[in-house]
Amino acid sequence: MTRTWPEKLAADEGALAWQFLDFLRKTAVLKVDGLTREQAAAAPIATSPELTALGVLKHLVAVERYWLGIAGAGLDLPSLWEGDPDPSWDLDPADTPESLIAAYRAEWTTADALNERALDAVAADGERTVRWILAHVAQETARHVGHLDLLRELADGQTGE
Repeated sequence: MTRTWPEKLAADEGALAWQFLDFLRKTAVLKVDGLTREQAAAAPIATSPELTALGVLKHLVAVERYWLGIAGAGLDLPSLWEGDPDPSWDLDPADTPESLIAAYRAEWTTADALNERALDAVAADGERTVRWILAHVAQETARHVGHLDLLRELADGQTGE
């Protein structure tokens, strides 16, 4: 997978926002790719017993599905957040780095429906602009990429952006 920094002299705010999200998405994948299921399912931080690399990635699948697909583009998709507490962090035996990377990448394609809308357009939920939703997903993804940085280093010592 090729990860490219966004255009440094960008003049188009919308294109730049999507480029940053793409960069963050690919960074998240690179942080999980190559881990064994055991490494990716480990919860090495005692004060956060549900924080795993697989859980973070599974949560990012749910984030993309809800915010970009459902709230943003109005697609008729099932939410992956049904339940309290948020079940998107819960791992199933079938969850592997490969399966969750594939699920995450599939949501990127779903998000293309929102990419067709102008940033100033009101999102399908009628409560926010596309700009707000895109900024929210980018900040949430960036926050969780930070978690993945730490989890990857604890799993196998790999560091780097």
